Amino acid sequence: MNHLLKVPVLAGRAFSSSARQLRNRVPEAQKIFQADNGLPVHLKGGTGDALLYRATMTLTVAGTCYSLYWLFTASMPQKKA
Repeated sequence: MNHLLKVPVLAGRAFSSSARQLRNRVPEAQKIFQADNGLPVHLKGGTGDALLYRATMTLTVAGTCYSLYWLFTASMPQKKA
C-alpha cells in the first residue's frame, strides 16, 4: 500500500517543467521566411522543401496522366471477339 502513496510524487516529477528549457526559435524562422530573396514561401525552407515540392508535383502530374489514360481507355468501344 505504501507504493500507492508515491504515485502522485513520481507523476509530478515526470511532468515538471524544470527538466529543460526550450529556446525560442521563432525569430530565426521569421528572418528566413520574411527575407526578400525572390523565392516563394513554400521554397524558403531550403533543400528539404524543394525536394518535397518536386516530389509532390511529380506525383500530381503522374497521377493526372494515369487518370487521363484510364479515362481515354474507358471511353473507347471494346472490340467484339
